[in-house]
Amino acid sequence: MSEQSQPTPEEINAKFTPRIFSGIQPSGNLTLGNYLGALKRFAQKQDEGIETIYCLVDLHAVTVWQDPEALKKQTREAAAAFIASGIDPARSVLFNQSQVSAHAELGWLLNCVARMGWMNRMTQWKDKAGKNAEKQSLGLFAYPSLMAADILLYHATMVPVGEDQKQHVELCRDIAAKFNHDYGVDFFPAPLPLIEGVATRVMSLRDGSKKMSKSDPSDASRINLTDDADTIAKKFRKAVTDPEPLPDSLEGLEGRAEARNLVNIYAALADKTPAEVIADYAGQGFGVFKPALADLAVSKLEPISTEMSRLMNDPAEIDRILGKGADKADAIAQPILQKTLEIMGMIRSR
Repeated sequence: MSEQSQPTPEEINAKFTPRIFSGIQPSGNLTLGNYLGALKRFAQKQDEGIETIYCLVDLHAVTVWQDPEALKKQTREAAAAFIASGIDPARSVLFNQSQVSAHAELGWLLNCVARMGWMNRMTQWKDKAGKNAEKQSLGLFAYPSLMAADILLYHATMVPVGEDQKQHVELCRDIAAKFNHDYGVDFFPAPLPLIEGVATRVMSLRDGSKKMSKSDPSDASRINLTDDADTIAKKFRKAVTDPEPLPDSLEGLEGRAEARNLVNIYAALADKTPAEVIADYAGQGFGVFKPALADLAVSKLEPISTEMSRLMNDPAEIDRILGKGADKADAIAQPILQKTLEIMGMIRSR
């Protein structure tokens, strides 16, 4: 078959039920970047008539050593953030990865399909391993294959991700295509990355050239989802900016990373475009804009931090929600895993 006649991912996925899968590592201290880049969009997807499956990928977390008690707390905190941000466990499947053993099983099977060269080319492996690759865990090297298993285990056709995760979804498609080719089937879909919204990459409040990160030594660089109203307001009012007023067009933000970042955050929180924000505040200084942004952020984020605190005071309820979600996830995953095993020639007696 010529390259021109190969089916497109959209054509391949037309055979499958539209389904979204995405996961977040429960590494603690979720930020405004996680909310605007992921959680807010996850909640919105529930209203689009597409099946939504959201996972706390604790098996990925242990590719580097984790304190067991801290991992439990962080997993519950992440679950609380999902729920407080609008993910409804009655409308979406919400669970932690390790409760569904099919993730690890399919991960192994796809390890036998994926190629070493593919893993070596992964940008995040190069970034994380650096010059100490020989000292890293095998899990850290192979985790993109487990990520592919996470997605393909549910025949997901769409994966909401940030720009920095796009390469992993492309790898997932490569693995799915090789499996289908090797076994002469059209069993797995060709998942597509969903990169949407005006603030999919939220930058630091102290340096607009750096991504907002929980690992930044300065707590003032980020808005934590657990911050209270006063802390949120103070951080925005003290955010680094330049002395110029806001321009009257988006072009005027060129070379002004901090100004662009704050405009993008305002737009994402207000469900507006950056152009609309600029139109509202053209010519205004940051003495006006930052307090307005602080008030908007508090109105949107304080209810989330309050609900997270309530949920974290009832860990048994969080565990119940995750367990129920795992049962739902397993009901979808097991038939797909069993069919995968059958395709690969494993004897299935039950």
